[in-house]
Amino acid sequence: MNEVAAPAGRLARLGWRLRPRRFGLRARILIVFTLGAFALAAFLAAVTYGLTRSTLLRQRDDAAIDQAYANARRVEEDLRSNPTNLQPILADLPGTSQPLVWYRSAWASRNADFGPTSLPASLRDTVIGGTPARMIYDRAGKRTLAVGVPIPQSSAAYFEISSLDELGDTLGSVGVSAIGASAITTALGVAAGAWAARRATRPLGAAAQAARAIAGGGLDTRLEAVDDPDLKVLADSFNDMVSTLQRRVEQDARFASDVSHELRSPLTTLSNSAQFLHSRRDELPERAAAAVDLLVADVGRFQGLVEDLLEISRFDAGAVKLTLDELVLAEFVRQAVAASAVPSGNGVEPPSDSTVKIVVDPRAEHLVARLDKRRMLRVLANLLENARHYGAGDVTVEVIPATPPDEPVTNVQIAVEDHGPGVPPEERTLVFERFARGVSAGRRGAGEGAGLGLALVDEHVRLHGGRVWVTDRLDGEEGARFVIELPVVAEEEMIPEEIP
Repeated sequence: MNEVAAPAGRLARLGWRLRPRRFGLRARILIVFTLGAFALAAFLAAVTYGLTRSTLLRQRDDAAIDQAYANARRVEEDLRSNPTNLQPILADLPGTSQPLVWYRSAWASRNADFGPTSLPASLRDTVIGGTPARMIYDRAGKRTLAVGVPIPQSSAAYFEISSLDELGDTLGSVGVSAIGASAITTALGVAAGAWAARRATRPLGAAAQAARAIAGGGLDTRLEAVDDPDLKVLADSFNDMVSTLQRRVEQDARFASDVSHELRSPLTTLSNSAQFLHSRRDELPERAAAAVDLLVADVGRFQGLVEDLLEISRFDAGAVKLTLDELVLAEFVRQAVAASAVPSGNGVEPPSDSTVKIVVDPRAEHLVARLDKRRMLRVLANLLENARHYGAGDVTVEVIPATPPDEPVTNVQIAVEDHGPGVPPEERTLVFERFARGVSAGRRGAGEGAGLGLALVDEHVRLHGGRVWVTDRLDGEEGARFVIELPVVAEEEMIPEEIP
């Protein structure tokens, strides 16, 4: 059973790959206009060619019949006056057609190449029998028109043979003109289709841009009002949806902010009580002292969570303002690393089994950037805490230019490398999302917190006009490399400022 199902599954997958892809809306509009213009042009060309052909044939036929009757009357008059010599009579006839005369069972013609065999037998018999007739036929591979007029008073019959090659050339020119007109009409249809496709999809493009702006946090983005009744429904529905989304996000942000503010007071009391108990730790029994240590650690993490939530709520409310100072970036990194090794006061000390190695590229030693010291200190502290918690070894911090050696330095990178398990490629964007909980994103997101540490890193860096990402270590060893890229404003030596 499995042997039968496997080939069937392969065939199904092959059919899925070979299935024609659906065209986009703009392509479908263009195709419809092109096919419509081509069909209309082909129809008009066919109708024009058919009408022209029938008109020219009718005119040529009428002219040949009129000429044949006129010449037949002249032949009849000449036969009455000189019935013995037909050649002079035929030589004097006007026109370019080849005349033939049947007179008392004998044939006479102006051109030796044209004789009774040049006429269809049915036409000869019909005209000699007393009935005028005409016929279009092929003679020596050419279209030929023959007209026969009986002359019963003289027991004769008059025939004229005309070539239709000139008419064929004319119809060929008409056909070429019709094809050229069809091509031009089709090209105009393609141009009209492209214009209509752009016009028709322009509102969709505006909606797509608005959606991207909303995804980037611009919840005040709206579509412009339009007069088109069909597009007005789309614009109104889109704007109503965004308004509802904005109200929901603002409600959630206010809720998080209010809860965080309400928690700060009792949390401060709880923290002070825990610190008081921790100061009397030596006076407590061993089990009670261990419980106090756990209490202090958990209260510290709880305080960090509340502070993170308050910071996130400020981002959502758009109330974050940077206090920018021009700082020598390399020296700032050194001071930030030193500050991160000092206990934070929440009862949680940095691990003592890992060290931080700082590597500064000579070209980055005196680069100056405009930074908010408090927020960038928080960024580096979060990355170092993340690296220490999961690094299982020493941590390396690099400060390197983001431009090649032969180009001026406009951006600088701060990289934090650890020796941890690394971050899978499919989760390297997820780790910077709030409350991320992927296979490994939750583990690397914020330690034992709520997954806000790296989200705050991303928010702070973007406020500084930079970006942050994670990749593998450059030396091929196992571990993660978190990279911050920031713009620089100058390159000069400055007196380092101590971080408060």
